[in-house]
Amino acid sequence: MDREDGPRVPGQRSAPRPAPAGGGGDLRFGVLGPVRAWYDGDPLPSGSPQQRALLAALLLRDGRTATAAELIDAIWGDEPPSQALAAVRTYASRLRKVLPPGVLVSESGGYAIRGRADALDLNVAQELAAEAEKARAAGERGQARVLINKSLGLWDGEPLASVPGPYAETQRARLEEWRLSLLETRLDLDLDCGHHAEAVSELTALTAAHPLRERLRELLMLALYRSGRQAEALAVYADTRRLLADELGVDPAPELSRLQQRILRADVELARPVEEPPAASKPSRPAQLPATVPDFTGRTAFVRELRDRLATAEGSVMAVSALAGIGGVGKTTLAVHVAHDARPHFPDGQLYVDLQGAGARAAEPETVLGAFLRALGTADSAIPDSLDERAALYRSTLAGRRVLVLLDNARDAAQVRPLLPGTAGCAALVTSRVRMVDLAGAHLVDLDVMSPEEALQLFTRIVGAERVRAEREAALDVVAACGFLPLAIRIAASRLAARRTWTVSVLAAKLADERRRLDELQAGDLAVKATFELGYGQLEPAQARAFRLLGLADGPDISLAAAAAVLDLPLHDAEDLLESLVDASLLESAAPGRYRFHDLVRLYARACAERDEQPPAERDLALSRLLDFYLATAARVYAIERPGDRLVDHLEPTTYRGLTFADRHAAQDWLYAEADCLLACARRSAGGDSLRRAVDLLWAALDLAESGANSKGYETVATALRQDSRSSGDGRAEARAAIALAYVHHVSGRFDQADQEAREAMALALEADDPLPRCWAANTRGVIALYQNHHAEGENHLAEAIRDFRACEDRAGEASALCNLSRIHLAMGRTASAVTLAQEGTAMYDGMGHALKGANGRYALGLALTQSGRLAAAADRLGEALEVFRDSRQRLWEGMTLFRLAEVDIAAGRHAQAAANAEMALTVLRGIGGEWRRGNVLTVLGRALAGIGQSGRAQVCWQEALGIYEELDSPEAGEVRALLKPARAA
Repeated sequence: MDREDGPRVPGQRSAPRPAPAGGGGDLRFGVLGPVRAWYDGDPLPSGSPQQRALLAALLLRDGRTATAAELIDAIWGDEPPSQALAAVRTYASRLRKVLPPGVLVSESGGYAIRGRADALDLNVAQELAAEAEKARAAGERGQARVLINKSLGLWDGEPLASVPGPYAETQRARLEEWRLSLLETRLDLDLDCGHHAEAVSELTALTAAHPLRERLRELLMLALYRSGRQAEALAVYADTRRLLADELGVDPAPELSRLQQRILRADVELARPVEEPPAASKPSRPAQLPATVPDFTGRTAFVRELRDRLATAEGSVMAVSALAGIGGVGKTTLAVHVAHDARPHFPDGQLYVDLQGAGARAAEPETVLGAFLRALGTADSAIPDSLDERAALYRSTLAGRRVLVLLDNARDAAQVRPLLPGTAGCAALVTSRVRMVDLAGAHLVDLDVMSPEEALQLFTRIVGAERVRAEREAALDVVAACGFLPLAIRIAASRLAARRTWTVSVLAAKLADERRRLDELQAGDLAVKATFELGYGQLEPAQARAFRLLGLADGPDISLAAAAAVLDLPLHDAEDLLESLVDASLLESAAPGRYRFHDLVRLYARACAERDEQPPAERDLALSRLLDFYLATAARVYAIERPGDRLVDHLEPTTYRGLTFADRHAAQDWLYAEADCLLACARRSAGGDSLRRAVDLLWAALDLAESGANSKGYETVATALRQDSRSSGDGRAEARAAIALAYVHHVSGRFDQADQEAREAMALALEADDPLPRCWAANTRGVIALYQNHHAEGENHLAEAIRDFRACEDRAGEASALCNLSRIHLAMGRTASAVTLAQEGTAMYDGMGHALKGANGRYALGLALTQSGRLAAAADRLGEALEVFRDSRQRLWEGMTLFRLAEVDIAAGRHAQAAANAEMALTVLRGIGGEWRRGNVLTVLGRALAGIGQSGRAQVCWQEALGIYEELDSPEAGEVRALLKPARAA
């Protein structure tokens, strides 16, 4: 409720007013949309447009009295009706009857609204905006962004919607201008916080709606530049300059011209956001160091040496120290202890990663860089794909900051180099089993075993001084038998500390028996192995069996449910065993319900399984149960997501049951959480009786192929299983592996390879008399033929697929083929039959309750309706599909549906909305879908941009699309050349 001359600007506040005299309910008013009132959440009738105009005029006067003359002028202006005064009194009387007593008052010949300031949505919006400005001034840009978004969220369409009168018209314009100003502030904060890629879509739509608003153009240029789209950013400037000259006869503002020059110079500062995203979700000051052990002992000289070295990071060089030594010698413990001591030197944060260098599958540098960049506050959408680009962005992000990076368990210097900061002020600590002589500039530290004094001190701290003091000689024998290796000492001392009835002499006697240790005094891994033998030898039989069998499983960790399958035990029994192994320091608790081995302990556990597991067949049975668990659970996920789909009926039978889920969201969560472990299990299970189940596991987990994060791993395993199947002469397994590979190539846009795999799968499945892969292969070949413009061939493949699916009584497969055939007919100009086929396929999906595939049907139907000119219906079907794809985390189909919605928008003349949808499609499809699909989206984006007058940006998009099509030798290149010709001629 505001002053006569318009809404208050943020920062002005009214004095609190008394609550309404009548009733204790909650009265609310809204003017940031239709003029409305609510009492205790229930809407109140606001009357005719003129009555709403009266209410609005009173609400915007902030509780002050408006005279009858002022109200008449507000409602009718210079042409009031003859009975205007009577009408005002009538409107006021009606409002008084609707509102609680004491709210609408008459005084001094006029009227006023009395109530709390926060009863009006405009006041709340202004208060939020004022708080946002304070937060921004204090440097809390993330909080400011949240508050601005809350303020904007109070808008519900056009302010004072449908309210007549000159006063309402004036206030409507002022409120809309203020909303745009808030939007600009919010978008400015988006860019400050690193959300430039997400901002491009919104800014594109806003510049189309407000083409002469230069601040929006400036923000769009900056967002495009920070998204790596320099040419488009410059094209925006060219479009703006031309528009301003044509429409207003003026040049762009100096700010816009300066921004263009900075982009031309590739100004480094321009590319860096002012502040990273909010710390609540993406901390800009990471503190990732593991906890230091409370009983850290000795290593005084090493601690001093490393601490002094790290202190030099504040000088002119970036400090790198690399610790090397055998497993179990205490490299990580020392590095973590020193890193904690050095934290005051690195106030901007500490990063940590276990590079898993001693294992078979070391961490990929690009994966680690992605995690580091997210921890430093970089948005996912701003993280580039290639290793070199990620490393460059990582170094840029660290420039000017003082961050310590602890790279634990590195494989070699090649793995470490991309992860090193590049400037003074930062430092890196590296631990590895190998000496990194080829890591330029590194300070090398060779970590040896403890001295006898240090070893005894560590042992004493864990066991207790009283017990050691009584048996000092026995304690020296224990640490000597451990080879003075810190990890071995810790395991032995912890075991003793947990058994109060044992004496130190009992433990020493056990260690004296060399048959219980494997060459513990030898150098290298054998010494580590001897240390692990101590802990393993003290396990109860059930614990030892669990230790051995769990070591057989691949993957970064293992869930409790999967471990129970390996051990063939109920969950609670398995949990007891796993927790006892955690207590024995032979297993780590990675997270609640998840466990992992240290890489060397895992190798030792496997050696124990090879040596001790009796009968030997139990090893294979344990892995078979794990494979059964993953296959049965993945099949259940598939069935929940795709009710009625017959694939699960054609999978290899399993004897170990899998998990059940409350709903499809829980099922999806499980699939993506277990992706790495599931794929590792499939890869390890290649060969013998498990090969077919491994291939079927891949087939049931098909969603991982298009998830982006897991698609590369899925392809690697599919390729390996395809080769293993061929080598073993198992045509049935090879056909199914080829289907999985065909799908991978299809979603990646490698259509020739997809068609080759599908063709071979058809032949192999026919020879193996395996009908379902033959159906899938024909369906896939039909889709690929569509993309390759081989329409008659595609129609034949899909007709064959429909016949075969019907023969298999697979209605879901039949519906898929019908929808794909719809797209073939559409490409051949048979629009009516395309609509009919898509409707038939969608109806079949709906009849089965198949939401996900029903979305695929609606996608096909949306395309057919678009071409038939039924644009509203097409947008509805595509919108329904988009909602399901997003909910199901189907990124490929989400992106493609946005692309198709953009096509509908262009056909309907909604070019600004088309540009926004195409921009979102580009963002969603980053890293998936392949270059051909990206070219299609860029082509449509260019059409949309041309439609809103941004021809310069359109040309950039088309040029990029043309480069993609020419590289792929795609026929779409001709279409894009035709689009570019008019501009070249001009």
